[in-house]
Amino acid sequence: MKIIITHPWKISIEKAKKIQNALSKKVVTTSKLSLQEIKTIAACDVSFKQNQVSAAIVIMSFPELKLIEKFKKTLSIKGLFPYIPGYLSFREGPPLISLLKKIKKNVDVILFDGQGISHPRKIGIASHIGVLFDKPAVGCAKNLLCGIYAEPKPQKGSVSFIKDEKKSTIGAALRTRSFVKPVFVSPGHKISLKIAIDLIIKCSPKYRIPEPLREAHALSFQEYRSILPQKHRQCFFRLQVSPSQKLFFRRDATPCPTL
Repeated sequence: MKIIITHPWKISIEKAKKIQNALSKKVVTTSKLSLQEIKTIAACDVSFKQNQVSAAIVIMSFPELKLIEKFKKTLSIKGLFPYIPGYLSFREGPPLISLLKKIKKNVDVILFDGQGISHPRKIGIASHIGVLFDKPAVGCAKNLLCGIYAEPKPQKGSVSFIKDEKKSTIGAALRTRSFVKPVFVSPGHKISLKIAIDLIIKCSPKYRIPEPLREAHALSFQEYRSILPQKHRQCFFRLQVSPSQKLFFRRDATPCPTL
């Protein structure tokens, strides 16, 4: 995949904000592609732990959701942009871009675990990287970053639009599984909100998180596990995530040693 626009990544927050403001003017939120024309999706995920970052991309067919190809990379966290809400693309962008450049097959849409235009400066990671590659991109986040919305109905497929401070629609809270917390969908680049919503629903036949993003996350987490010391690998069973803590558990549900 060919990158069209480049810019420095190791910069100050002030310069990062200027780059975001400039790139946001290039975002397109209309779609030339219909849902029926989408045949391949590249889903991106990044996992962090201590001093390591693991990036992964899976390419899947659509609507069949069959795995076509996968890419992964692990590197040191040293030198990456710090974690600051609203600047995720500067932290996760460099490792993902290095993987996207390796893709030789045609990809119709890039899917990100993050925001598109549902962002304070309308330039979340899906919009940011979508503009850099000038490719259709969709943001599908687990949590709301900005804006307000009414809780959608509990049935799968229910939608509630996200509004910014000017009452403009910037995304949607989408119920991908009945009676489960919605995901937050927004156009990244060269795609409409309607197509983005329809795409995410089609990519979520069973679980809350779309299947391509589930696969990408599993791959990035697998890559991270491969670099752990042997004594810690054997105690992995699942990652328990809650708002207050993140712990690794053994099969008998007792906490692992601190990693």
